[in-house]
Amino acid sequence: MKKAFLGFLLLFLITPFLFAQEDNARQEIIELSKTKWQWMAEKDVDKLADLFDDKAVFVHMGGSWGKEREVDIIRSGGIWYKDADIHEVSVEIIDNTAILLNRITLIAEVGGNEVTNPFEVTEVYIKKAEGWKLGSLSFTKLMGPADR
Repeated sequence: MKKAFLGFLLLFLITPFLFAQEDNARQEIIELSKTKWQWMAEKDVDKLADLFDDKAVFVHMGGSWGKEREVDIIRSGGIWYKDADIHEVSVEIIDNTAILLNRITLIAEVGGNEVTNPFEVTEVYIKKAEGWKLGSLSFTKLMGPADR
């Protein structure tokens, strides 16, 4: 009985700490995602290359590819992510993986043409020894405005 009570007491005492850690991780991912959009707008490929995991995958309306091609496309201006107006954001943490959903309106220059599209963007981050790394970035075009 005494062991059960001590176990329950320990669980009771550490539960708030565990929830606080998860909330901190969620906020860290939200801030990292916002910073990533800024780096994309600034075409800061050095910072992006460091953030993107070597095995990262990117899914766009025009296809999918890996880290090297994504960095090259941003560097060359093939896609210039000018502004991501974020309307909604949510984060779920599963073990060492964070899944962030952004509902955005993206202003981009693609092949020299400025386009504006509403997207649901899925970002998957993996916690590694050196910090969070982006493992996947996927754009799903929405049928209506992104701010609904």
